Amino acid sequence: MAAVPAPRRRFGGGDLNGVLGLVVDNLSLLAFLATALIGIFGMPADLVFRRMFPGTALGVLLGNLAYTWMARRLAARTGRHDVTAMPLGIDAPTTIGMALLVLGPAFAGYRQAGMDASAAGEATWHLGMASLVVMGVLKFVLSFFGAWVQRSVPRAGLLGSIAGIALVLMGLLPLVEILRVPVVGFAGLGIVLYALIARRRLPFGIPGVLGAFVVGVALYYGLGPVGLLGSGYHAPAGWTWRLGLPLPNLGFLDALPATLPYLPLILPFGLLMVVGGINVTESARAAGDDYSTRDILLVEALATLVAGICGGVAQTTPYIGQPAYKAMGARTGYTLVTGLVIGLGGVFGYLSNLVELLPVAVLAPILVFVSVSITTQAFEATPLRYAGAVVFSFFPAIARLLAIKLGDPTIVDPAHFAALYADNAHGISAMAVIVILGNGFIITSMVWASFVVAMIDGQVRKAAGIVALGGVLTAFGVIHSVAPIGSVYLPWSLDVAARAVVWQFVAAYGVLAGVLMVLSVGEVDRRAGGA
Repeated sequence: MAAVPAPRRRFGGGDLNGVLGLVVDNLSLLAFLATALIGIFGMPADLVFRRMFPGTALGVLLGNLAYTWMARRLAARTGRHDVTAMPLGIDAPTTIGMALLVLGPAFAGYRQAGMDASAAGEATWHLGMASLVVMGVLKFVLSFFGAWVQRSVPRAGLLGSIAGIALVLMGLLPLVEILRVPVVGFAGLGIVLYALIARRRLPFGIPGVLGAFVVGVALYYGLGPVGLLGSGYHAPAGWTWRLGLPLPNLGFLDALPATLPYLPLILPFGLLMVVGGINVTESARAAGDDYSTRDILLVEALATLVAGICGGVAQTTPYIGQPAYKAMGARTGYTLVTGLVIGLGGVFGYLSNLVELLPVAVLAPILVFVSVSITTQAFEATPLRYAGAVVFSFFPAIARLLAIKLGDPTIVDPAHFAALYADNAHGISAMAVIVILGNGFIITSMVWASFVVAMIDGQVRKAAGIVALGGVLTAFGVIHSVAPIGSVYLPWSLDVAARAVVWQFVAAYGVLAGVLMVLSVGEVDRRAGGA
């Protein structure tokens, strides 16, 4: 008798684990976005939950539906029942970067310009939409040139720049939040490190993220009401249904000009997701699931674009853990269910209630783990000889973190900050250097790592050309902008003092490029002599 093929399973135990992991990943990032915008910058909560969340969640829904369909099509074409869908969710580095470097500072700027909180929030929301549309368009175009992008920028430059963001923004800042309620946060962090870094099995096979959440929530709501957490405990608000339909909104059109000062941040965010999409597709292919790289990138781009048009402010990306989801037994059901849970949660508002129920100290350990993973990957996926280039690329991100903290008026008085910035008695002031080095830090990191990689490879003339390109970018404020907010400009439109600083940095790049060109002659002579 002919063997009867086993029925294709739509949802199983592995899919349940996948749902828990993927939903929690997305939920933790939405929680960080809300905490940063509402708690740190004072943006109206209703605007974040009813306007920003639905559109952002829509991108997750559409992307996961498309990836589910792609996986089932692949399974039907190959006759295999073990195909695992590509996981898609909100991107961690860019969401944190958008919150802390774009949306939050923009809202503060609108408030300082005299807008009330509602008007400033509306303008910030439209800026976030416009930023997402710009990233979506860039990703759409680059999805057809993914291989060229991957060849043009060294892996050390791409991974080093994103690892810098991960280390100082995704790692250190959440770690500070953990230690503000240390009894809760440190226990959760320990469980995450035990299960996900040390790769030890939790009792009953509980996923590490879920275990950290359960313990953190139990400690928070068990110790907080009886006063054992001090001022770190805040009773949750009552459950509120916040309906919000992610309808198309043309408000982003008026906000497109406002994205210009932030392009040095926005464009690298999109570029990194394209390269990341290529890498995760290769990872899935190595695990046995051969997806079309172009199709994976196009879905990612279109999900981001639609989310931006419909009110979203955080871009989506395929997650790098597809082989891990495959190993836990997840197939195609987990992406379908995750998309529905997140997408419908944005519409009906229950995501906002879950976010309010989960304190930052409970969520932050997940972000620290992501930070450690991304930074580790930068070294594991890059040849050892490039490790120095990766480390060198961290410095601009560190400067950006210092600039964020020093620019906070609750830490340094604005008048004192301005005085320190303008003090040029002994060269360019330390405050100005920190701010200027941090402005455009993602592109700066790419430039710095790329020319060091070229030198390591013995391509000194190429290194000189990369340095010269850095000088051109510096002249227009794409990197090392002398404007405190990091905006781009035409150098001749600046005042005399600012223009003098710009030319010093441009000259620095020019001199270094010249030095490298001279050294390249020696390299040629040595090669000729060796020949």
